[in-house]
Formats: sequence, structure tokens, C-alpha cells
Amino acid sequence: MTASTAAPAAAPPALRVIRRDGSETGFDATKISVATTKAFLAVEGDSGAASSRLHHLVAGLTDQVVAALTRHPARAVHVEQIQDQVELALMRGGHHKVARSYVLYREQQARARAHDGGDTAAADAPVVHVTHPDGSRAPLDRVRVAAVLDEACAGVEDVTPDRVLAELDRTVYDGITADELAQALVLAARTLVEREPAYSLVASRLLLDRLRAEAVSHLSGTRETPDHATMAGRYAAYTKDYLRHAIAIGLVDPELATFDLDRVTAAIRPERDLQIGFLGLQTLYDRYFLHERGVRFELPQAFFLRVAMGLAVREVDREARAVEFYQLLSSFDFMASTPTLFNSGTTRPQLSSCFLTTVDDDLESIFGGYRDNALLAKYSGGLGNDWTPVRGLGAHIRGTNGVSQGVVPFLKIAGDTAVAVNQGGKRKGAACAYLETWHVDIEEFLDLRKNTGDDRRRTHDMNTANWVPDEFLRRVQADGEWTLFSPDEVPDLHDLYGTAFAERYRAYEAAAARGEVRVHRTVRAVELWRRMLTMLFETGHPWITFKDPCNLRSPQQHAGVVHSSNLCTEITLNTRAGDEGEVAVCNLGSVNLAAHVTADGLDADKLRRTVTTAVRMLDNVVDINFYTIPEARRSNLRHRPVGLGLMGFSDALFTQRIAPGSDAAVQFADRSAEALSFHAITASSDLAVERGRYASFDGSLWSRGILPLDSLELLAAARGDGELDVDRSSTLDWDALREKVRTQGMRNSNVLAIAPTATISNICGVGQSIEPIHLNLYVKSNMSGDFTVINPHLVRDLKDRGLWDEVMVADLKYFDGSLAEIDRVPADLKELYATAFEIEPRWLVAAASRRQKWLDQAQSLNLYLAAPSGRALDELYRLAWRSGLKTTYYLRTRAATSVEKSTLTGTDGRLTGVPSTPAAAPAASPTAGGPAVPATAVPITAVPATAPDLDPGRACSVDDPDCEACQ
Repeated sequence: MTASTAAPAAAPPALRVIRRDGSETGFDATKISVATTKAFLAVEGDSGAASSRLHHLVAGLTDQVVAALTRHPARAVHVEQIQDQVELALMRGGHHKVARSYVLYREQQARARAHDGGDTAAADAPVVHVTHPDGSRAPLDRVRVAAVLDEACAGVEDVTPDRVLAELDRTVYDGITADELAQALVLAARTLVEREPAYSLVASRLLLDRLRAEAVSHLSGTRETPDHATMAGRYAAYTKDYLRHAIAIGLVDPELATFDLDRVTAAIRPERDLQIGFLGLQTLYDRYFLHERGVRFELPQAFFLRVAMGLAVREVDREARAVEFYQLLSSFDFMASTPTLFNSGTTRPQLSSCFLTTVDDDLESIFGGYRDNALLAKYSGGLGNDWTPVRGLGAHIRGTNGVSQGVVPFLKIAGDTAVAVNQGGKRKGAACAYLETWHVDIEEFLDLRKNTGDDRRRTHDMNTANWVPDEFLRRVQADGEWTLFSPDEVPDLHDLYGTAFAERYRAYEAAAARGEVRVHRTVRAVELWRRMLTMLFETGHPWITFKDPCNLRSPQQHAGVVHSSNLCTEITLNTRAGDEGEVAVCNLGSVNLAAHVTADGLDADKLRRTVTTAVRMLDNVVDINFYTIPEARRSNLRHRPVGLGLMGFSDALFTQRIAPGSDAAVQFADRSAEALSFHAITASSDLAVERGRYASFDGSLWSRGILPLDSLELLAAARGDGELDVDRSSTLDWDALREKVRTQGMRNSNVLAIAPTATISNICGVGQSIEPIHLNLYVKSNMSGDFTVINPHLVRDLKDRGLWDEVMVADLKYFDGSLAEIDRVPADLKELYATAFEIEPRWLVAAASRRQKWLDQAQSLNLYLAAPSGRALDELYRLAWRSGLKTTYYLRTRAATSVEKSTLTGTDGRLTGVPSTPAAAPAASPTAGGPAVPATAVPITAVPATAPDLDPGRACSVDDPDCEACQ
């Protein structure tokens, strides 16, 4: 077979190709076929027997390239873009050796052209005209472009303006619009990120240049393009103008105009604009900055100042506190949650992240619950709904003498409500339904996220979670029976936990055996457990959360019962239905742990300062907050809970050279959480002296001198021998703090909760929450688009050892962002940069157990299994229970192919993030805030009869497991 025999795809009409010298020619798909065939022949040789296979293979690859080039309308493409797509098709098809050879050949040719002086497209390029908004045309101002690139690259190592300019010349065309030109500059830098992560910062600065022009021009009414240096001198004046305009059009609270604006704007640090990474700035641009008819007029430092002023509006010295809050936010030492960032300082300051409700067993409460969900979700709240009180299928309805259809039909409506009210159009609405394991509808509840069955009894867009009592796990361990009840006949089980629940539950079982309970069903506990794990594996739901530790360790046992967690399983607060009901509210923010460590360890003094200010900011939210329903206001003002968490845990490990799967990582999780807890509790107690104790303090565990560490003994006493294995060690002066809390009181009923931080960690440019690194190289997809993400710590280490080159990039793509199979990477780097699926999950549970002892609430803990089986799942979740965890979040299992093997460069101004393997049906949405992600069937190994017997199916296996619902 010769190169010319591969059948070319149909040439797209009117598409032109830009040569390297800037001239244009017609598109010819045959050239793609020829080049691709030559690449295969160079690696695999010329085999007549394989000629037919190669012919069809090349034809298919050519079709893929043509389809990619014509997916979005464009008048012309550069020859390098075509070659990028060829590389993408080869990598996506798994032809790694051929793609690698192709990459090296391209590099050799590029070096040869540079040596011969033949790569002079920029110098010899024809004149390009730019079309301005008024329709006028002018030659491309290359002087300004060069100046912008020089400014964007200033102070950034390993980047050059020339490389970006060369990429730009590949995409500009005569007649390009001014907006397209600005986008092309950003895209030019983005295409270089996979080979040099520092270009992400260059891309961010180029986007910032575009944003400055957009914002300043909108406010002034004339077209302006200020550079950073000019803007630095104008930032204070701009901020005052921006606030006046935002107030005039009804977006910002007029109260902000009463601040001493000279004083607060003098604190603005314009240079911090230049420190925001591209993903962070693009996220802010798309979703957070204020806009008028789609035009952004809020710059980053003005945004952080607006949020800070909104949080300081009721302080005595408002200006001083606003500056203090601004410094914390703009430095990325701490970041408030997404609702706070969205709404602080606006005319509707709904700043709280999470709302927990209990739905009672009557239609008024059920439909009132839908209404509450809609009102709470409208302003970006995430919802956790306790549905356990609603009677089950077959239960008697006294008012009509009918039979209940159970809780499931009502859940269907709740899920549809969350979708319809999509958090004010800023992100998808999200809710999680909780049901206790003894509810007679629990088996139907497990099936809610399945893609088969009666769609009227499915909730494809709503998260679900099991609220599991300890008694059930004891029955599983003993291979005993488990009885299911309808809550209308056993109403007190809902409010009982620990020993009291176990005793009452056994009494109801005896009553059922005597025929005194109408609706009940007995199942084998291990069979129900097996089904719970099977559904968790297949659909990613329901999550497994533990009722008894949430209640036995709750500081607010005297004030009510924790009936559920929230959307992301880190909030554990009391709820109550009825006329005097309470909807639990939590106000979240996260410390950037990566900003509080050095190579020598934790910077305890800086952490103390950050936490003290952060707790004050979160406490302010309670008083400032715009409450959409009275039950939320009543609960929040009475208990004043906040949830201070952390992010950047993996980055902190890298800085200290600690491997994530190690005793040292577990110890750091322990010590960092201890310090966070100590300083947060101290700050809340000191606020109680300044502002007063929260209303329900008397009778709480705090009032009795029982801190989160001490509450472990309450759980241990209820569980008995062998059912709790938790480290009790500590290093700080907890005795003194116990006495301080007991005598001074607490300002907040709860102070600690570790949320997912998916979006705010993007803003800060660090790893999410407590997550291990998912991949070292991948394409991240969210509501702001597709982004190349590379672990910068890894790249820095590979550069130091002379290992960072084109082949390493290709190998990282091929091996799905993992170092394990790349022979030339040293063992110490493989251990340090092990990805989530390469870490034994017991390490993640061990680290989470150490954190949990310090938390008065919980943590969003994802669990990862590279080779899931019934035995593995059974052992993992029993370990989580024995380790004292209050909740777990998503189960992640590895897909057959989990990272796009691509050049990551598209022709449409966006990065390419197409799933590399198709799925027969969509899996459960991996996040409440993101689209459904295809999952891939994973083989299940044989398991013994005593362990859950899982069928092959789908789990929540995703390229980038973000949850954007909470933060």
C-alpha cells in the first residue's frame, strides 16, 4: 500500500489553509491522508497483509481531522492547526507510538526551519486589517500587540512573547474583528500551556488586558485600552466610578457609597491582578464579575473590595475591616464561598452556601418544601432535604382512607424543581435527598438514579444519600435481619440515635412480629448493604452518610437532631419541620492551606491570623444575610453556625515533599486540621466576648467544656468495643481552650466544615479541598469552558532533572496524566505525584479520620478505587464507619480511558475536551453543578458470598470530579 491510496474525506467548501509564510491555499484533505499514512508506515513498516486495515484506519482518522476543523465556522486554518488535529486523532485513537513519532518529527522540522531562517511568518506576514465595532478597518497595530505581549510575559520565567506572537500569526486573518483579535491573543498563549504551564499566567494577563478595555470603555463611554501600568494609577478612581455606576443601575447596595471611599480604595493592590491564573480569571470573568447587558465592568481588585465592603457593612470601623477583609481575599490566603462572592455588597446579599430542611408527612409541608427549595436555590443556595418522615408505599392515608404511593413520586418533583430554579441563571440548581435506611421505600430510593425503569420514579438530576444508623452496620457485620418500616407507624425513630435508637428500633421489630405494625418488611441486612454498594458503584448514588456520629458528636444535641447533611455532605446541623420549624443554614469559606506552608512545614502564626479574620467574616454573614424564608432566618440567628474549611491540601503536601499515600501525609492532615480547629474555636470564643454568645449556647457541648476532640468519647461509648478506631493524639493546649470556651462561651454553634471548594480553588489556583491530585495533565471542563491543567509542581521537578520535553508531554497524555508507567521518571517523583487512583484508599480514610476528630461538622470526602470489587467496596465503607467518619461523598472509579489524549488545542478559540471513549448511556451527574459525564464499565472481580456481589456497571468515573454546588 502506498501513501496515496487512503481515501480522503470530502474537502470542506471555502476553507483556506494559511501557510507558514502567511500565504493562503485551498484545503486538500488528501494531504492529511498522505501524511497520516506515512506516519504509520514509518513506525509499523509496509505490510501488504495490513494494507486494507491501514486504508480504512487512515480514512477514519482523516474524517476525524476534517470534522474537527469544520466543526465551527472559520474562513481559514493554519497548517500547524491541521497538524495539531492529526496528532489529536492519533492520540485519541490510541496510536501512541505513531503519535509520538509524529510529535518528534514536527519538532525536528520546526528546529530545522528555525535554523535555516525559514520560519519567518511573523516578519513576512501580509498586512492584516482589524474590523472595529463601528465597521471601520485599520491595519493590525503590531506595536501595541508587541507591547501587550511584553507586559504579559514580564517577570514570568520560561516564556517569551515571540512564541505567543508566532501562535497569533497562525490564526489572525484579514478582517478579523477587534474582539476576535483579543480572544486570539488569549488563545495563542493557551495553546502553549501544555508544554509550559507558565503560559497560563500569560494567558490570564492577556485576558486581563481585554477585561480592562471592556470595563473602562463601558464606564467612560469611549473606547480605551489601558495597559496595566496605566490602570494601576487609575484603579482607585476607576473603583469609585464603578461603584457609582453599579449602584445607579441597581446591582450594588447604595450603603457602599457611604464608606470613606478614599480610604478603602487606597488599599487596592493592582499588582495582584497579575497573580491570578488563567482558569481563575476566566472563571471570575464568566461567572462572578458584575455586568450590564453582558458587558463586564468589574475588575478583579474592585470585585474583591466590593465583597469585602459588603461583609464589613455592619462593623464599627467599617473601612478598617473592609481593608482587612480585602487583603485576605485578594491575597488568596482565604476565599469566601461562591454565594458570598456572587452577592456580597449587592442589593440581594444572600451569602449563605447550604440549607438543610426536613419535610413533614403532610401535603402542606411537602409542597411548602418545594417552595422553600425554589426560594433558597434562587440565590445560589445548595439544598439538603430530609425526606424520612414522609410515609412509605402502601401506608394508610387516614384522610381519604386510601393507600400512599410512598416518598418517591414526591422526590421526582423535588428534583425537577431544582433544575427549574437554576440558582438565578448562574449555575445549575442542586439538591440532595436523604432517607434513613429503615424507611420502607429505601430500596426504591436506591434506584432513583438508574437510567432504566419507570422514568416517573427516577430523579436523574437530584443527588441522593443514605442516612445510615449504626444499628444497621451492626446487623451487616452480624449477618442479621433488618426490618423496614413506614415512618407514620414508627415516628419517633426519626429523632432517635445511638443507644436510644437501637433499643426503640428493636422494640418496633418485636411489635411487628406480634402483628402490631401494619407496614413492614424484613430483609437480610447484608443483602441490603450489598445493594446499597451496587447502586453507589453503578450510579454514584446514594452516598453513604452515618447518622449516629453526626448526632452523638454534634455540639447542639440539646437543641435538636441532625436529620441529614447538605448537598456535599460536610454540613451536619439540626433541622425541624412544623410551624416553629428551623431550616439549617451554613456560611462557608476556606483557608488556602497551600499559602500557609513552607518546605519546613505549617506557618502556624500566619494561619492563626488568617483564621481569626476569616471567622469574623463568616460570623458577619449571619447578620448581613438576605433570608428568603423565615425558618432559615430564625435558625441562623439563633445558632449562628459557620463552616470554615480548607483547600490546597495536595499543594501543601507537594511543597513539603510529602507523598500523599504515606504516614507523613496522615500526620500532616492531623496537625493542620488541629491547628485550624484550635484557632477557629479560639476566634469564635473571642468573638463571644466582643459580640455575645449565640442564643442556644447554654446546654450545648461547648457550655460543658466538651470540644470536638472530646466528643469522640461519646461516640465510643455508644458504639462499644471494636466499632471505633480513631487516633486521639493532640499537640496544642486544649485544656486551656476548654476552660476558655466554657467560661467565655462561643459566638457560633458550629465553626468547622470542609467543603469541596471546586470553584473557589480554581480562583485561587490550588487543588480542591482535601482532594489528592486527580491527574497531572488533563483538560478541565466546567461552565467556563475547557482548560488545560498541568501540575506545576511536577513540571518544576521534571525541569530540574532535565526530563521536561515534548516526549514527556506525549507520555503524560498517553498514560492519562499518570507517571506510573513512564520509565524515565524517578521513583521518588512517582510516589510524590501519585494520582488519586494510585493511592490506596485506606490512606484517604486514615487522613480523613484524623481531620474528623477536630471538626464539629464534617468533610466532603471522595473515595477512589482503581479496581473496584464487592470486597473492596465493602471493606472501604466499613473502614470509613469504624474510623469515625460522619459522611462520605462520591465514589470514584477509574474509567477505561480517563484523559483526553490530545494537543489540547482547538480551532474555535476553546480547548478541546472531547471524551475519548463513548458511553452507551449517560452516567449520573458527577456534580450538582456540572453536566452529566459519560462513565465507562469497569470489570468487577469475584467476591465471596459474604461480601456485596456487584454487577458490572457504571460508577462516577470522571476526568475532573468537581462539585460546584457548594463553593
